[in-house]
Amino acid sequence: MFEMRKPLRVFVVDDEDVIASSLAMILRFQGGLHARSFTKPLEVLQAARLEAPDLLISDVVMPELSGIDLAIQLRKNCPDCKVLLFSGHAVTAQLLESARARGYTFEVLMKPVHPADLLAKIEDVTEGAQLPAVEES
Repeated sequence: MFEMRKPLRVFVVDDEDVIASSLAMILRFQGGLHARSFTKPLEVLQAARLEAPDLLISDVVMPELSGIDLAIQLRKNCPDCKVLLFSGHAVTAQLLESARARGYTFEVLMKPVHPADLLAKIEDVTEGAQLPAVEES
């Protein structure tokens, strides 16, 4: 019998609303994913308590909490959540090194990221889990 797969639940976080909402929209319409956008990292942690994401896509440099610290805290409550970070800042390398020293390794894309590159990286990070087939346009 054919089994319907549930689309990946993705949380997209960037302190710039236009970036977060645009990426979430691209993931919904081009990737067929269930994507929600956030501008405040602490809201992500609250939302994850109600509905754990399968994938976190987050900017690294944000007020309140860096994307790396957000990913670490989220993984404590959602250990199966995959993480993909993106950044346009040079300080990211230092933050990633600090996370590695604490035993965490994350994939990073540099801003600006092309939608096709983002979708390809999501498939790579999630090992193709529950991703619908996407037709080339």
